[in-house]
Amino acid sequence: MTSTLAGGRAARRQTMRRIRPRRSPATILLVAVWAGAAGVLWLWWANTPSISDNNGKILNAGRITGLLAGYLMALVVLQMARVPALERRVGSDRVARWHAMSGRYTLCLTLAHVFLIMWGYALQAGLGLGDIVQQTITSINELPDMGKAAIGTGLLFLIGLMSIGGVRRRMPYDTWYHVHLLTYAAVFLTFWHQLTTGNDFAVEPVAKTVWYGLYGTVTALVVWYRILTPIRLNWRHRLHVEAVIEETPGIVSVLIGGRKLHRMGAEAGQFFRWRFLAPGMRFSSHPYSLSAAPRPDMLRITVKAIGDHSERLRELTPGTRVWAEGPYGALTASRRSRGKVLLVAGGVGITPMRALFETLPGASGDITLLYRANSTQDLALWDELAAIANERGARLMYAVNSPDGERPDISADRLRQKLPDIDKHDVFLCGPPGFAQSVYEALRGAGVPARRIHHESFEM
Repeated sequence: MTSTLAGGRAARRQTMRRIRPRRSPATILLVAVWAGAAGVLWLWWANTPSISDNNGKILNAGRITGLLAGYLMALVVLQMARVPALERRVGSDRVARWHAMSGRYTLCLTLAHVFLIMWGYALQAGLGLGDIVQQTITSINELPDMGKAAIGTGLLFLIGLMSIGGVRRRMPYDTWYHVHLLTYAAVFLTFWHQLTTGNDFAVEPVAKTVWYGLYGTVTALVVWYRILTPIRLNWRHRLHVEAVIEETPGIVSVLIGGRKLHRMGAEAGQFFRWRFLAPGMRFSSHPYSLSAAPRPDMLRITVKAIGDHSERLRELTPGTRVWAEGPYGALTASRRSRGKVLLVAGGVGITPMRALFETLPGASGDITLLYRANSTQDLALWDELAAIANERGARLMYAVNSPDGERPDISADRLRQKLPDIDKHDVFLCGPPGFAQSVYEALRGAGVPARRIHHESFEM
């Protein structure tokens, strides 16, 4: 049994829209970030007299790393705030990569700051490098807000340790996710000592005001978009499970009903973070893409059972309340810049591709979907895809393993053979990381410019 769900009149209207590509603000944002870092370095330079000895060099190196760590901490939290301009224009996966990179730099700068400052303090007290631990304990006991800063630094170290690839892969997603939320507590605890013990803020009241403004703005964004906006969304739309339908062995669709769902602002290709208020699932929140164009009365997700949470979706009963956050993601029609489009899906990556296959603007022959799966039995939603292709005059292809297990050829030459004008296409790509990387390289080899390969990974 399948859960055929057409997008209705709203999806057909979207199909007829003109192509209006929307530029990503990523470059502008990165320039602003670097400008802020330059401002932090100028603050240190303006408040630093001549440095005449090694102790001064060590302390000032500690000041620089501390200021930059404090600045990056604010950015780390900002990247967790789910700000629509970032999530929907830059892309959730790209923001997640920024967040991970900023977190690594923040942790390294914080550890360097602690080491250098404590070393400098030890030298001032007539102690040596081997007395850093003793000096650290003394500073925590004697300096204002240093106890809170020590706890916050410990939390940052714990979060960084648990975010290492090998460690994270061995950890349940929910455990990692909830530990990661301790970042808020870590930043709060380390914030205060920056103002009470930081020389730059003690001598520059304007700098202190700016610092309060930076952290205050980030805090307001977190409260608004992580707390108040989801409360408003769920109170207004009253989401609940309508039905759970098995599409193929191991893959289920969940139909989600509610009120005035077209006013949620969701687009084909986007995803929500879903929390199902059923026993054993209330404290789990996972990202799943919409697998059909949003309707005023219905949303649908299609999920492959690959973990505890996804396996339990088949046990949901009609009427179960749903808590959603979103919509997120930039893998939408607004990324398109050319008349012809190739959609490439691997495995359960078909979910956003199916929604785009139905709704992307295009005349007959403009849209092509390539679906990669291990076998024909794993081609979820195939009947729907075939019906959409027939209705729209679109092209539908699949690539599955041969009976002896040999993988299909998805190389640059093969792609050019199937689509001779592939270099004139926009390409939307979604699938497991290894698959996505290999297809990306094949597309580049086939002549598709990187700016016209649109992909998003939801491993966050």
